Amino acid sequence: MIAHHIVELLRGALVHYGYWAIVAVLLLENAGLPLPGETVLLLASFLAYSERSLQLGWIMVLGTVAATVGDNLGYAIGRRGGRPLLRRHQHIFRIGEATLARGEDLFKRYGAATIFFARFIFGMRIFAGPMAGVLRMPWKKFAVFNLLGAALWVTAISGAGYLFGRHWERLERGLQRVDLIAVIVIALAIAVWWVRKRRGK
Repeated sequence: MIAHHIVELLRGALVHYGYWAIVAVLLLENAGLPLPGETVLLLASFLAYSERSLQLGWIMVLGTVAATVGDNLGYAIGRRGGRPLLRRHQHIFRIGEATLARGEDLFKRYGAATIFFARFIFGMRIFAGPMAGVLRMPWKKFAVFNLLGAALWVTAISGAGYLFGRHWERLERGLQRVDLIAVIVIALAIAVWWVRKRRGK
């Protein structure tokens, strides 16, 4: 029931504010606030399919720009405020100690590539930008992987919402399973890479 009310609230925001609602939610989510970016993209692309009030092409372009800018804001905040800022506001970002430690370990091991894959892992997308700034990742590397990840993520999510049109509710329910599958695939890829590296040594 609560989820239904949230979806209706987001739908109303998209109907009244259109592309501005998409830009605002994605920018703030990628800057570090726990907002439903995936749900907004899915719902916006569903409206583009069913009501033609929005256009899929503009959803993809503006969504990519908003996600990229949001992550860069998060990066700047993390770089300026450092680890004390991140830990002081953990409760706002809803980041547990275990998640923070796991994310930090991924960044240290795999560097900028983590930014690309973080888009597809529930929870990590929110603090990937600030974490990259805290760990002083070179901005040029961050910017490239951030843009590539944002473009692929926005295109995949909004494209799925548009293609599945009338099956919106079923697609939304299955989104958490997709996140889990993405985590498993990434973990397997990392494991294969690590084994090959060990054998090479």
